[in-house]
Amino acid sequence: MDAQLPPRRGRRLAALLAAVFLVPAFLAAPAHASPAPPLPVAPQAPLDQSAVMGQVSPGLVDINTTLDYQGAVGAGTGIVLNPTGEVLTNNHVIEGATEISAISLANGRTYPVDVIGYNRTDDIALVRLRGASDLPVASLGTSSSLAVGDAIAAIGNAGGAGGAPSFAGGTVTHLGASVRASDESGGGSRELNDLIQVAADIRPGDSGGPLVNSAGQVVGVTVAATLTYRMGDARGGEGFAIPIDRALAVANQIRAGAGPGVHIGDTAFIGVGIADGNGAGAAVRQVLPDTPARRAGLVAGDMITAVDGTPINSASNLSDVMDARHPGDTVTLSWLDRAGDPRSATIVLDRGPVG
Repeated sequence: MDAQLPPRRGRRLAALLAAVFLVPAFLAAPAHASPAPPLPVAPQAPLDQSAVMGQVSPGLVDINTTLDYQGAVGAGTGIVLNPTGEVLTNNHVIEGATEISAISLANGRTYPVDVIGYNRTDDIALVRLRGASDLPVASLGTSSSLAVGDAIAAIGNAGGAGGAPSFAGGTVTHLGASVRASDESGGGSRELNDLIQVAADIRPGDSGGPLVNSAGQVVGVTVAATLTYRMGDARGGEGFAIPIDRALAVANQIRAGAGPGVHIGDTAFIGVGIADGNGAGAAVRQVLPDTPARRAGLVAGDMITAVDGTPINSASNLSDVMDARHPGDTVTLSWLDRAGDPRSATIVLDRGPVG
């Protein structure tokens, strides 16, 4: 089954595509999901939309992003974790952003957003609404109690228009699903495992929003959907969510400032758009002006092969290595030029777009 991350909705005005770009795009990557077995039990009655929306909506925010390098804008959803504006969302909702704001559904106020940290592999980000106070918080449940056939609903910012939140009711169809997300231009791929698969009409803009149970408790964070991308013989209306227990564990690692794959604070920036180099490295597709890469002499067609002596064999590998760095760090970048000759340079990393 094919699936697609439904993060942000906006206009694409540039050709930088991959979530694994150091200059990521606002569009999500198509994905391939492990097939779900047939339902072994009868689904429950659908959730009461009015009751659930009234309980859940005040603890949500609409997230809006500006992506200057792509000439694009995007939108997603966030889950309020505390009254002072700590918000849980997907990393791909904010990835590539040069400016982020959020609108509280409780009070209608718009807040500038600071990124606390993120985990690209788990697709989780923790952000803070600057100046927020006394916000209603989401009611958190546990994903460990979920069973196939349970009634659920995904609530979010479908379509990215903001305002009244969207409601997509459905049922749990599979626990422990996997999705392999890859960008449309071959810029790398990542796999998300142990997901909740649901029969629900998840749409762009819902990413980062809550999957809730019949008690209005958050049991998952919406992350992907089948939508209509190369559907083949797969039925529509399928979606995927990260179990809330795992999402909160990653959020706690971000709060602690440590954990596998966790990046804290600003993102280090080389200034290149990249794609997989067929195992030979990260292929440079574009070099942005006034960046470390441009100053070091990289050009489109070069192949990045190492950072500080650590071999690079793919676009996502380079992103992972860069996640361990911060703006102001000095690194030695190695690459093959378009003639195949080895080159290297010592560069100081800039502050770049998020994620």
